[in-house]
This record gives sequence, C-alpha cells and structure tokens, in this order.
Amino acid sequence: MTAPWPTEIRLKQDKKTLSVTFDNAETFDFTAEFLRVTSPSAEVQGHAPDQKKTIGGKQDVEIMKVDPVGNYAVRLFFTDLHDSGFFTWDYFLQSGRQMEAIWQDYLDALEAKGLSRS
Repeated sequence: MTAPWPTEIRLKQDKKTLSVTFDNAETFDFTAEFLRVTSPSAEVQGHAPDQKKTIGGKQDVEIMKVDPVGNYAVRLFFTDLHDSGFFTWDYFLQSGRQMEAIWQDYLDALEAKGLSRS
C-alpha cells in the first residue's frame, strides 16, 4: 500500500492559508502561523528533540511563495523572511491528521514560556 499523494497544494488568496488535498480525499487547511511555528527547519526543530524552539509572535505571518522541491516537498517563503526547511508530503499528511494536538502543544508551550502569538 502506498502513502497518500498530494493532488493539489493551493495558497489561498489571503496568503494565510495553504490547502493540501491528497488522492485519498483528505484535505487539510494549514494556517501560515501553524506552518511557520512547526516548520521542519533546523531553526525551529533544532538538531535534536531537546533543541526544539517555541516561536512566538507569528500570528500575522503570511506565505509569500510556495516552491516545489523535487517531487517530495515544497519550500515555503514567509513574510518574516523564514524560508528554510522542506515541507514534505508526509509532513502535511501527519501534521494535518494531528493538527489539533500539535496546535494545543504549541499553545501550551507558549504559555509555559511566557510567550504570545502576537
């Protein structure tokens, strides 16, 4: 059995939502803020689990550009000039399926560290 494959990746006109649809009919709408603060980049994830950073102040970030990377990922360019990290199809699938839990973990980490979304 093969993993679901994206059939459409669409940046909404407001530049704050990226919609990803897979060939198994799953569709996920990611906010730019969610994608920015959970970026798979080393800047956010670190090089080990204990190096993961909680990034605040990204509530108003937008996606300026979406570039394909081979046939396995996209690179996102954000208005805060963050543009590292490849967002793979598996990242979108797993993050989409676990979005509520990932977001709640992020909100809890912000609160624990005295940071805010704005």
